[in-house]
Amino acid sequence: TQPMPSLFSWHFHHLPRWAHRVETGANHVVQLVLPFGLFLPQPVAGVAATAIIVTQGWLVISGNFAWLNAITIVLATSALPDAWLDRLPALETAPGLAAPETWLVVLAGVAFLATAWESRKPVRNMLSPAQAMNASFNPFHLVGTYGAFGSVTKTRYEVVLEGTDDPRPDPDSDWREYHFRAKPTDVRRRPPQFAPYHLRLDWLMWFLAMSPSPGRHGRWFSGLVGALLAADPAVLGLLRDDPFGGDAPTAVRARRYRYRYTTRAERRETGAWWDRELVGEFLPPVGRRP
Repeated sequence: TQPMPSLFSWHFHHLPRWAHRVETGANHVVQLVLPFGLFLPQPVAGVAATAIIVTQGWLVISGNFAWLNAITIVLATSALPDAWLDRLPALETAPGLAAPETWLVVLAGVAFLATAWESRKPVRNMLSPAQAMNASFNPFHLVGTYGAFGSVTKTRYEVVLEGTDDPRPDPDSDWREYHFRAKPTDVRRRPPQFAPYHLRLDWLMWFLAMSPSPGRHGRWFSGLVGALLAADPAVLGLLRDDPFGGDAPTAVRARRYRYRYTTRAERRETGAWWDRELVGEFLPPVGRRP
Protein backbone atom coordinates (compact mmCIF):
# COMPACT_ATOMS: atom_id res chain seq x y z
CA THR A 1 0.00 0.00 0.00
CA GLN A 2 3.01 2.33 -0.30
CA PRO A 3 2.25 5.40 -2.45
CA MET A 4 4.41 4.59 -5.47
CA PRO A 5 5.77 1.02 -5.78
CA SER A 6 9.08 0.55 -7.58
CA LEU A 7 10.78 -2.13 -9.65
CA PHE A 8 11.47 -4.35 -6.64
CA SER A 9 8.45 -3.58 -4.43
CA TRP A 10 6.61 -6.75 -5.48
CA HIS A 11 9.61 -8.83 -4.39
CA PHE A 12 9.97 -6.98 -1.09
CA HIS A 13 6.26 -7.55 -0.46
CA HIS A 14 6.80 -11.30 -0.69
CA LEU A 15 9.67 -11.45 1.81
CA PRO A 16 9.07 -13.84 4.74
CA ARG A 17 7.00 -12.56 7.66
CA TRP A 18 10.03 -12.63 9.98
CA ALA A 19 11.87 -10.30 7.58
CA HIS A 20 9.02 -7.79 7.74
CA ARG A 21 9.10 -7.93 11.54
CA VAL A 22 12.83 -7.23 11.53
CA GLU A 23 12.25 -4.34 9.09
CA THR A 24 9.58 -2.84 11.34
CA GLY A 25 11.64 -3.12 14.50
CA ALA A 26 14.79 -1.76 12.87
CA ASN A 27 12.84 1.11 11.32
CA HIS A 28 11.55 2.22 14.73
CA VAL A 29 15.05 2.14 16.22
CA VAL A 30 16.72 3.91 13.29
CA GLN A 31 14.12 6.65 12.92
CA LEU A 32 13.14 7.24 16.55
CA VAL A 33 16.31 6.53 18.55
CA LEU A 34 19.43 6.83 16.38
CA PRO A 35 18.84 10.45 15.25
CA PHE A 36 19.73 11.52 18.81
CA GLY A 37 23.04 9.73 18.32
CA LEU A 38 23.98 12.20 15.59
CA PHE A 39 24.61 14.79 18.30
CA LEU A 40 26.91 12.59 20.37
CA PRO A 41 30.73 12.45 20.10
CA GLN A 42 32.46 10.32 17.49
CA PRO A 43 32.43 7.47 16.69
CA VAL A 44 28.87 7.19 18.07
CA ALA A 45 27.58 9.84 15.67
CA GLY A 46 29.26 8.11 12.74
CA VAL A 47 27.74 4.73 13.62
CA ALA A 48 24.27 6.29 13.95
CA ALA A 49 24.70 8.10 10.62
CA THR A 50 25.82 4.90 8.90
CA ALA A 51 22.77 3.01 10.14
CA ILE A 52 20.50 5.82 8.89
CA ILE A 53 22.20 5.88 5.47
CA VAL A 54 21.91 2.09 5.10
CA THR A 55 18.22 2.23 6.04
CA GLN A 56 17.56 4.98 3.50
CA GLY A 57 19.36 2.94 0.84
CA TRP A 58 17.05 0.03 1.66
CA LEU A 59 14.07 2.33 1.16
CA VAL A 60 15.45 3.58 -2.16
CA ILE A 61 15.41 0.09 -3.67
CA SER A 62 12.11 -0.94 -2.11
CA GLY A 63 9.93 1.99 -3.22
CA ASN A 64 9.66 5.38 -4.92
CA PHE A 65 9.81 8.10 -2.29
CA ALA A 66 10.92 10.99 -4.51
CA TRP A 67 13.86 12.91 -2.99
CA LEU A 68 12.98 12.13 0.63
CA ASN A 69 15.69 9.47 0.95
CA ALA A 70 18.30 11.57 -0.84
CA ILE A 71 17.99 14.59 1.46
CA THR A 72 18.03 12.31 4.52
CA ILE A 73 21.23 10.64 3.31
CA VAL A 74 22.85 14.06 2.75
CA LEU A 75 21.97 15.17 6.28
CA ALA A 76 23.24 11.92 7.80
CA THR A 77 26.48 12.10 5.81
CA SER A 78 27.32 15.37 7.55
CA ALA A 79 27.65 13.41 10.81
CA LEU A 80 30.28 11.00 9.47
CA PRO A 81 33.78 11.52 10.91
CA ASP A 82 36.31 13.27 8.67
CA ALA A 83 38.65 10.32 9.18
CA TRP A 84 36.10 8.03 7.52
CA LEU A 85 35.48 10.40 4.63
CA ASP A 86 39.23 10.78 4.04
CA ARG A 87 39.34 7.09 3.06
CA LEU A 88 37.02 7.69 0.13
CA PRO A 89 38.71 8.29 -3.24
CA ALA A 90 38.93 11.83 -4.64
CA LEU A 91 37.62 13.41 -1.45
CA GLU A 92 39.51 15.92 0.64
CA THR A 93 38.60 17.40 3.97
CA ALA A 94 37.68 21.06 3.58
CA PRO A 95 40.15 23.49 5.19
CA GLY A 96 39.13 25.05 8.47
CA LEU A 97 36.79 28.02 8.18
CA ALA A 98 37.58 31.41 9.61
CA ALA A 99 35.83 32.37 12.84
CA PRO A 100 32.45 33.98 12.02
CA GLU A 101 31.83 37.67 12.67
CA THR A 102 30.30 38.53 16.04
CA TRP A 103 27.19 40.02 14.48
CA LEU A 104 26.58 36.77 12.56
CA VAL A 105 26.86 34.71 15.74
CA VAL A 106 24.37 37.01 17.48
CA LEU A 107 21.96 36.88 14.54
CA ALA A 108 22.14 33.07 14.43
CA GLY A 109 21.54 32.91 18.16
CA VAL A 110 18.46 35.13 17.94
CA ALA A 111 17.08 33.04 15.08
CA PHE A 112 17.69 29.85 17.06
CA LEU A 113 15.96 31.18 20.18
CA ALA A 114 12.98 32.47 18.16
CA THR A 115 12.57 29.14 16.40
CA ALA A 116 12.93 27.22 19.67
CA TRP A 117 10.28 29.43 21.31
CA GLU A 118 7.83 28.98 18.45
CA SER A 119 8.51 25.23 18.37
CA ARG A 120 6.79 24.77 21.72
CA LYS A 121 3.45 24.71 19.87
CA PRO A 122 4.35 21.87 17.48
CA VAL A 123 5.80 19.92 20.43
CA ARG A 124 2.53 20.29 22.36
CA ASN A 125 0.69 19.20 19.23
CA MET A 126 2.95 16.14 18.89
CA LEU A 127 2.13 15.07 22.46
CA SER A 128 -1.57 15.76 22.05
CA PRO A 129 -4.04 12.89 21.47
CA ALA A 130 -5.63 14.97 18.69
CA GLN A 131 -2.67 15.84 16.46
CA ALA A 132 -2.93 18.21 13.51
CA MET A 133 -0.77 16.86 10.70
CA ASN A 134 1.12 19.12 8.27
CA ALA A 135 -0.11 22.35 9.85
CA SER A 136 1.74 25.62 10.41
CA PHE A 137 1.61 27.31 13.81
CA ASN A 138 2.61 30.87 12.88
CA PRO A 139 1.91 33.26 10.00
CA PHE A 140 5.49 33.05 8.72
CA HIS A 141 5.42 29.24 8.41
CA LEU A 142 8.76 28.97 10.22
CA VAL A 143 7.65 26.06 12.40
CA GLY A 144 4.94 23.48 11.97
CA THR A 145 4.07 19.82 12.17
CA TYR A 146 5.36 17.77 9.29
CA GLY A 147 4.97 14.06 8.81
CA ALA A 148 5.63 12.00 5.72
CA PHE A 149 3.07 9.20 5.65
CA GLY A 150 1.31 10.06 8.87
CA SER A 151 -1.03 7.20 8.03
CA VAL A 152 -0.93 4.43 5.44
CA THR A 153 -3.94 2.31 4.59
CA LYS A 154 -3.94 -1.48 4.87
CA THR A 155 -5.80 -1.84 1.57
CA ARG A 156 -4.76 -0.30 -1.73
CA TYR A 157 -7.38 1.52 -3.77
CA GLU A 158 -6.83 3.09 -7.17
CA VAL A 159 -8.98 5.49 -9.18
CA VAL A 160 -8.91 4.52 -12.86
CA LEU A 161 -9.88 7.20 -15.37
CA GLU A 162 -11.57 6.08 -18.58
CA GLY A 163 -12.76 7.86 -21.69
CA THR A 164 -14.91 7.05 -24.69
CA ASP A 165 -15.47 8.59 -28.11
CA ASP A 166 -18.95 7.11 -28.42
CA PRO A 167 -21.40 9.91 -29.43
CA ARG A 168 -23.94 8.41 -27.02
CA PRO A 169 -21.91 7.10 -24.07
CA ASP A 170 -23.43 4.31 -22.01
CA PRO A 171 -22.05 1.46 -19.84
CA ASP A 172 -21.58 -0.71 -22.95
CA SER A 173 -19.52 1.89 -24.82
CA ASP A 174 -15.85 1.32 -25.59
CA TRP A 175 -14.28 2.80 -22.47
CA ARG A 176 -10.50 3.14 -22.67
CA GLU A 177 -8.23 3.60 -19.67
CA TYR A 178 -5.80 6.48 -19.21
CA HIS A 179 -2.45 5.11 -18.03
CA PHE A 180 -0.24 7.16 -15.73
CA ARG A 181 3.54 7.19 -15.74
CA ALA A 182 3.85 5.30 -12.45
CA LYS A 183 0.49 4.94 -10.72
CA PRO A 184 -0.75 1.33 -10.94
CA THR A 185 -3.45 0.93 -13.58
CA ASP A 186 -2.50 -1.82 -16.02
CA VAL A 187 -2.19 -4.97 -13.88
CA ARG A 188 0.39 -6.47 -16.24
CA ARG A 189 2.76 -3.51 -16.10
CA ARG A 190 5.64 -3.76 -13.66
CA PRO A 191 5.93 -0.74 -11.34
CA PRO A 192 8.66 1.57 -12.72
CA GLN A 193 11.56 3.30 -10.99
CA PHE A 194 11.41 7.09 -11.13
CA ALA A 195 12.72 8.35 -7.77
CA PRO A 196 14.32 10.74 -6.96
CA TYR A 197 11.99 12.43 -9.46
CA HIS A 198 8.62 13.32 -7.95
CA LEU A 199 5.53 12.60 -10.07
CA ARG A 200 3.10 14.93 -8.32
CA LEU A 201 0.00 13.99 -10.29
CA ASP A 202 0.52 10.28 -9.63
CA TRP A 203 0.96 10.97 -5.92
CA LEU A 204 -2.22 13.05 -5.85
CA MET A 205 -4.09 10.14 -7.42
CA TRP A 206 -2.89 7.92 -4.57
CA PHE A 207 -4.42 10.29 -2.01
CA LEU A 208 -7.55 10.65 -4.12
CA ALA A 209 -8.25 6.91 -4.03
CA MET A 210 -8.36 6.83 -0.23
CA SER A 211 -11.91 8.21 -0.34
CA PRO A 212 -14.95 6.76 -2.14
CA SER A 213 -15.64 10.17 -3.76
CA PRO A 214 -13.56 13.21 -4.80
CA GLY A 215 -14.45 15.13 -1.61
CA ARG A 216 -11.77 17.71 -0.71
CA HIS A 217 -9.86 16.76 -3.87
CA GLY A 218 -12.77 17.80 -6.05
CA ARG A 219 -11.29 21.07 -7.25
CA TRP A 220 -8.09 19.74 -8.82
CA PHE A 221 -9.72 16.46 -9.88
CA SER A 222 -12.52 18.22 -11.75
CA GLY A 223 -9.82 20.32 -13.45
CA LEU A 224 -8.04 17.11 -14.49
CA VAL A 225 -11.24 15.61 -15.91
CA GLY A 226 -11.98 18.84 -17.78
CA ALA A 227 -8.48 18.85 -19.26
CA LEU A 228 -8.91 15.26 -20.47
CA LEU A 229 -12.23 16.15 -22.08
CA ALA A 230 -10.49 19.03 -23.86
CA ALA A 231 -7.51 16.84 -24.79
CA ASP A 232 -5.22 19.44 -23.24
CA PRO A 233 -1.69 18.60 -24.53
CA ALA A 234 -0.03 19.88 -21.35
CA VAL A 235 -2.08 17.57 -19.13
CA LEU A 236 -1.88 14.62 -21.51
CA GLY A 237 1.88 15.05 -21.39
CA LEU A 238 1.78 14.14 -17.69
CA LEU A 239 0.37 10.70 -18.57
CA ARG A 240 2.12 7.67 -20.00
CA ASP A 241 -0.16 7.51 -23.02
CA ASP A 242 -3.30 8.96 -24.56
CA PRO A 243 -5.83 6.30 -25.62
CA PHE A 244 -7.34 8.71 -28.15
CA GLY A 245 -4.15 9.85 -29.86
CA GLY A 246 -4.71 13.54 -29.18
CA ASP A 247 -8.43 13.58 -30.03
CA ALA A 248 -10.94 14.70 -27.43
CA PRO A 249 -13.19 12.01 -25.93
CA THR A 250 -16.92 12.55 -25.73
CA ALA A 251 -17.05 11.53 -22.07
CA VAL A 252 -14.78 10.66 -19.15
CA ARG A 253 -15.58 8.61 -16.09
CA ALA A 254 -13.69 7.27 -13.06
CA ARG A 255 -14.02 3.94 -11.29
CA ARG A 256 -12.50 2.83 -8.01
CA TYR A 257 -10.70 -0.50 -7.75
CA ARG A 258 -9.17 -2.51 -4.93
CA TYR A 259 -5.63 -3.56 -5.89
CA ARG A 260 -3.36 -6.19 -4.40
CA TYR A 261 -0.09 -7.79 -5.45
CA THR A 262 -0.44 -11.12 -7.18
CA THR A 263 0.97 -14.17 -5.43
CA ARG A 264 4.03 -15.91 -6.84
CA ALA A 265 1.78 -18.59 -8.37
CA GLU A 266 -0.55 -16.00 -9.93
CA ARG A 267 2.44 -14.14 -11.31
CA ARG A 268 3.76 -17.30 -13.01
CA GLU A 269 0.34 -18.19 -14.45
CA THR A 270 -0.87 -14.79 -15.64
CA GLY A 271 2.24 -12.61 -15.89
CA ALA A 272 0.36 -9.92 -13.92
CA TRP A 273 1.92 -7.92 -11.10
CA TRP A 274 -1.44 -6.85 -9.71
CA ASP A 275 -4.89 -8.26 -9.18
CA ARG A 276 -7.76 -5.80 -9.01
CA GLU A 277 -11.42 -5.86 -8.08
CA LEU A 278 -13.98 -3.22 -9.02
CA VAL A 279 -15.33 -1.48 -5.93
CA GLY A 280 -17.70 0.97 -7.59
CA GLU A 281 -18.19 4.16 -9.54
CA PHE A 282 -16.04 7.06 -8.40
CA LEU A 283 -17.24 9.64 -10.91
CA PRO A 284 -20.18 9.11 -13.27
CA PRO A 285 -19.63 9.82 -16.98
CA VAL A 286 -19.01 13.51 -17.65
CA GLY A 287 -19.42 14.81 -21.20
CA ARG A 288 -17.99 17.80 -23.02
CA ARG A 289 -19.95 21.00 -22.87
CA PRO A 290 -21.55 21.87 -26.19
